Amino acid sequence: MKQLSSHSEQHSHTIPFMNIVRSTLSLQSLKPIEIIDVTADAVRAVEESGMQEGLLTLISRHTTACVNINENEERLMEDMETFLKRLAPRDGNYSHNLEPIDGRDNAHSHLLGLFMNTSETIPFAEGKLLLGRWQSIFFIELDGPRPQRSLLMQVTGI
Repeated sequence: MKQLSSHSEQHSHTIPFMNIVRSTLSLQSLKPIEIIDVTADAVRAVEESGMQEGLLTLISRHTTACVNINENEERLMEDMETFLKRLAPRDGNYSHNLEPIDGRDNAHSHLLGLFMNTSETIPFAEGKLLLGRWQSIFFIELDGPRPQRSLLMQVTGI
């Protein structure tokens, strides 16, 4: 039988100030549904922040574009696009399309957004994102093509 001993010590620690660096990535989509790999941009945002430990949060500034972590494999990405098109067909009978606010028949895009994230938060340590071997970060356009989309990247840490 092991015995545990306990004792208390007082330590004085200096807690470094938390830093926040924000940047916006501008994107252009060329297809109705498009999966755009933004991993290199995310890595660069962390590197340029100069921080070693913390969190990177990526936020789509749109209701019809999302952020997702998945595998960057060509055939899988084709399957993802096909799946999304089948899940909510563009030519469906949607009430939102009867009087579209911005002139776009995009109810299907909003419906697809129900199943996806508008943000992802990824930890980093020693200045490196803690992604798995097969993980990539994607900006997913659901209502393209669009000449201007934006992805907010916020690095928070020390």
